[in-house]
This record gives sequence, C-alpha cells and structure tokens, in this order.
Amino acid sequence: MKFGFRFATSVALAALLTGPALAEDTIKIGNLVATAGFLKGVAEPAVVAADVALAEINAAGGINGKKVEFVRFDTSSDPKQASVGARKLAQDDGVLAILGPFSSGESAVAFNDAERLKVLMMPNSASTPGLTDGKTYGWRLSEDEEKQFRRLLKSIKARGIKADTAEIVYISEEVVSNSAGTKLYPKLLAEMGIKHGDPIAVQYKSFDMSAQAARILQSNPDIVALAATPDSASKVIKELRRQGYKGRIIGSQIFADPNVVELFGPEGEGTMLVAGFWKGFNARSQAFNDTFVAEAEKRGIHKLGAHHSDAQTYDTLYLMKQVMEKAGVTGDPSKLAEEREKINAAMQNVSFSGILGDNICFAGHDAELPGYIIEIKDGKWTKFDEAPADPCK
Repeated sequence: MKFGFRFATSVALAALLTGPALAEDTIKIGNLVATAGFLKGVAEPAVVAADVALAEINAAGGINGKKVEFVRFDTSSDPKQASVGARKLAQDDGVLAILGPFSSGESAVAFNDAERLKVLMMPNSASTPGLTDGKTYGWRLSEDEEKQFRRLLKSIKARGIKADTAEIVYISEEVVSNSAGTKLYPKLLAEMGIKHGDPIAVQYKSFDMSAQAARILQSNPDIVALAATPDSASKVIKELRRQGYKGRIIGSQIFADPNVVELFGPEGEGTMLVAGFWKGFNARSQAFNDTFVAEAEKRGIHKLGAHHSDAQTYDTLYLMKQVMEKAGVTGDPSKLAEEREKINAAMQNVSFSGILGDNICFAGHDAELPGYIIEIKDGKWTKFDEAPADPCK
C-alpha cells in the first residue's frame, strides 16, 4: 500500500515537472497554493491533502482513463498573485478547472478572472459569507463562517454554558478574521442576546497582547469570541490566561485546526470552536485523516489531524473528478473551451458524497455542509456537539 502511494505520487510529480509535454495525455487541473506568506502555516498542509487525493485518483485509473496532472502556481498568500496565477493557469497552461486559491481574500480577486476566462474555480478554504454571490464559474465546497458560528452559539446556549456577556478580538490584516470580528461576530452575538463591547483589533505580527488582554479583563466577560489564525489566537489566549481570565474562549472555523491543542497548551483547555470536518464521520474520513497525517510528517509538516481545509481540498478534487467524468472530458486542447463549459454545467444540481458528508448539495454555488462543535478537553480535540447540513433550497 505504501509503495503504491509513493508510486502514484511520483507519477503526479513527474507530470508537474514535464508540464505541457504531457498535455494531450493528461487531464490538467490548475492548483493555486500558498506555501509562502502569512497563510503558509495553514495553507501548506492543503497541498499534502491535494496530493493524497491526486495519488489515489491516478492509482485508480484517473479521470475517464487519463492520468490527472496538477499545474501549480504559488500565490505567496497575495490576492494579486492569485489573480496572476489564475490567468496563467487558464490562458498559458490550458487547465480544465482550478482548485484554489486558499483564502477568501485571494478568491475575491481571482474569481473575477475565472468569470472572465470561463473556467471553474473552487477555493479550498474560503469561507467569507456571500463570496460566490452572482458568480457563474466560482463554487466552493466549504461552509461560510456565519452559519458555522451561529451553530456554535446555539450549541453553547442549548448546553447551558454561561454566555451573557462577550468581548471580541480579531486580526485586522486577515480578510476573514477582520470580517468576522467587525461584522459577523457582533451581529450573531446580538442575535443570540449576548452583550458585547467594541471589537478589539490586534495585528497579525504583534507579539505583545498585554494591552488588549488587560482591556478584556476590565469587563471580565463570560466569553471571548476570537477571530484569528491559529498562531495569533495562541498569543491572545496565552496572554488572557496569564492575566487571569477564567471564562470561555470561542472561535469559528478560522483556527479550527487540531494542532491548536499543542499550540495553545494548557491555556487552551475549554476553548470551543466549530469545524467542518470530523475524522470519525465515516471509515473513509478516518482513513484520509491517518494517511494525511503520515504523509505530512514525511514532508516535515507536523499535524495532529486534518483541518477542514485539508478535507475540503481532498473532497474538492474528488468532486471535480465526478463532474469531469459526467461531462466526458478528454483533455484535448482543441476542445478546451467546450469542455470547460461542460464541467461547469455538470455542477448544476450535483450531489456529492465524500469525507465531509453524504449527499452534499449546493445552495446557489455554496455547498451545504455539517458543522462539528469542538471542545479542547483534557488536552484533546473532542467533539462536543454537531449540526447537520441544511437542506438545499
């Protein structure tokens, strides 16, 4: 089994290196990645997840009997480079569809290129509400932050956890964190009858969070709603605990990475968040999680488990395989525009089952996914509650 995986991966890597020479013999899919810049820590593991899916698909015969080839472009976490990459992949490399970019900020820009060039684009982590509104070629197999955070708050209320007052902390430079902290969290906390102060901004590169923590301690809220990437969240949590804060710290999908159990340390005990992937969903989910962790370790990436961004990346490639097979794609460069249109058309009314959920449907261009309420308990990533996917209308 291990030999087969290494072999399939080597086939994928060989395809990457040879590029256009294999054009007529492969199904080319673009992959916008972020292995540099401020998203590197959360985005680089998604490359591993994509490679795991690619290796499995090719080992099983590819798509319509042809091997699948990734053509990659690294955005370095820069939305402008995501746009450059989208144009290069679509115009110069002739890919049939694009997996990525990683974030909402990158996708908000790159989606414009996908629309103009008429190529299916599916980011693997972007979760800003309304991101695909009005789009024809932009789709996403991810759940938006608003729906998931509302599920978290409802679970907290239903389980009788004290949450009458709150403070909000967010990362000012990161698109999703900023949007969640300044708009989403205030709206939903108010909706749930939870009083809160003005959102408190911190900068991504800040090391000293003492002033922000001291401000929070002045009101000593029942909960602190944190919108931040894992490393920034860790700094805030540790400073809050150092200054003696005893309440709950909660967050949405932004830092829902199993690695935060180690990153937060003892100070993270009791932290609650919501994730779009649970490794125990089915046998295939567990198998992916185990394979992903092992492959990441081989590449020097330490993971305690798959983040939902990793699982979404994996399932997105399998979804592309499903619609490409339905569309009957051949990878023939002379039919590129025609086959791109068929792929996008095949997304209409699609139903997909994978490691994220069964019979996943799309409301508009956004997938309806379940949510898993996670609590760090006894130093472990523990499922506290879950919410089923909403029905598609």
